Amino acid sequence: MTSTDLTGGGRVRPITRWGAPVMHAPTTPVTKFDDELRELARDMFATMAAASGVGLAATQVGLGLSIFVYDCPDEDEVNRVGVLCNPVVELPTGKERHLETADEGCLSLPGAYAELARPDHAIARGQDEFGNDVEIVGTGLLARCLQHETDHLNGIVFGDRLRGKLRKGLYAAHEELSERYPADWPVHPARRPTPADAESDG
Repeated sequence: MTSTDLTGGGRVRPITRWGAPVMHAPTTPVTKFDDELRELARDMFATMAAASGVGLAATQVGLGLSIFVYDCPDEDEVNRVGVLCNPVVELPTGKERHLETADEGCLSLPGAYAELARPDHAIARGQDEFGNDVEIVGTGLLARCLQHETDHLNGIVFGDRLRGKLRKGLYAAHEELSERYPADWPVHPARRPTPADAESDG
């Protein structure tokens, strides 16, 4: 079995929102690489797909366990799919460090985006769903994804990395759209905007 075998057949779970304690606390390392862990990964893939995401951490389904899944393109538009447990991210330093500023969002704060500068290259090391040591070299969006999801497992949401004004704007954007996202989203899909919404947003 490979990680791609886990991308089908899972159960969609509700996504935990920012503010829940599990979202703001470091996670517990994975020590048992068993069928239960792989079923969790399968559910996480299903949940991520239902929410149209590229990465999802266990904290985002309410579990304080150090595992995330990803299905994300790199800078060459090659889609990379996998499971990473107990990740440690290495970022370039000195002349090798290049920041890329781009809109970033989070499935746990749906509908809101803010510009955030992150290194455009990242190496993540950890274990796969079987406990095998793995190394993922991330470029483009994948580099951002590896950093974002590892942050989650360290109890950091990307809003923590924003300055006050940007953070306030991010929360305000989420509040404007929050009624479109049911409490159990994406088990039940987000409500599509209506013409009336457009008038009220304007």
